[in-house]
Amino acid sequence: MIRDTSAQDSVISAPKPWRNKKFAIWGGLAIAGVIGAVLLLSAWRGSTQSVNLARLSVAPVSRGTLVRDAAVNGRMVAAVSPTLYSTAPSTVTLKVKAGDTVKRGDIVAELESPDLSNELKREQASYEQLEAEVARQRILARKQKLLARRDADQAEIDRISAERTYQRIETAGIVGVVAKIDFLKAQDALKSAEIRSKHAELATGLENEDVDLQLKTKISQLEQQRLTRDNAQRRVDELKLKAPVDGFVGTLSVANRSVVAANTALMTLVDLSQLEVELEIPESYVADLGLGMNVELDINGTKASGKLSALSPEVVKNIVLARVRFTGEQPSGLRQSQRVSARLLIEERPNVLMLPRGPFVENEGGRFAYVVDNGVARRRPIRIGATSVSAVEVLEGLKEGEKVVIAGTDNFENAASISINN
Repeated sequence: MIRDTSAQDSVISAPKPWRNKKFAIWGGLAIAGVIGAVLLLSAWRGSTQSVNLARLSVAPVSRGTLVRDAAVNGRMVAAVSPTLYSTAPSTVTLKVKAGDTVKRGDIVAELESPDLSNELKREQASYEQLEAEVARQRILARKQKLLARRDADQAEIDRISAERTYQRIETAGIVGVVAKIDFLKAQDALKSAEIRSKHAELATGLENEDVDLQLKTKISQLEQQRLTRDNAQRRVDELKLKAPVDGFVGTLSVANRSVVAANTALMTLVDLSQLEVELEIPESYVADLGLGMNVELDINGTKASGKLSALSPEVVKNIVLARVRFTGEQPSGLRQSQRVSARLLIEERPNVLMLPRGPFVENEGGRFAYVVDNGVARRRPIRIGATSVSAVEVLEGLKEGEKVVIAGTDNFENAASISINN
């Protein structure tokens, strides 16, 4: 006979209805407590940490005029900084040293060029030769004019003589003393003398014009040679290099007694009486810049104003060079290459919502901000517009009067909310 398991079983009586209901109520309360604890824990974990208010910088959203500007650095440069070059292959003798003060017209270097010296001598000799030829041509011109005048006068005398002979024969012929043939000969001789006299006078005029033209040609050749000689003299005079401005010697590009080729840079002079500021402007600002823009300068604590006078068309390593010219009196004591801080005043935007500029712009990329409300800083999406050195424009996401954490958010780790303790 096979045994069953009835000996191992025990009868359990069914619980009373009121006990089941009690257990259900207590179980529901327990579950609700667990859920509440979880919610509290999740809320506490949403503000992953609490931060002391002293470690943060909080500013209210305000409405006002935003002056859009840019802070850049630069250096002092000479507006007039000429470089002197060699004018010919030569040997250089320097008369100054780097840093020496010079006046306009002072000789700063001398060049020795035998070729130019010999060329000047040749041109001078050619000029003197042509000068002598012009003098001789003047004498020849007067001589030829005298000969032409003599021939004309002689022809006129012959005409007068022939005319007298004709008149005498004509008178004798009337009374029948002279033969008709002699009368005709005297008449022909008079006409011939008149023709020769007339032609001699015309030939004298042409001869005068001819000799005048020859003399003018010689004078033109002399003038041309004079210009050539003067040019050679100028090139020789340029072998003595003179300072074109008052200032000091900036740099020397060659050593003393060096042999240099033509157009070799020898030295640079700096005129400290006319200085400008060369700014290094980030490429991102270039589209907003324009000539004549106002600039505020800070030179070792000294304030000055200027205007943008030049803008380089070339971008080098994301930097564009610009020149600023002083609008007022140039500050005293300035030096070449002295460092300068500048503020470019790009534009003004009135009646805009704005916040003081802080690290939150860079940390959040200008897309989020932490708004403080009842001791909790909550992360909120925003949109910013124009920025300046000290403020940013708020386009969306914030209202006037709200308080925003502008510094100290670098450790928030993009948390949705942060508790702030006093």
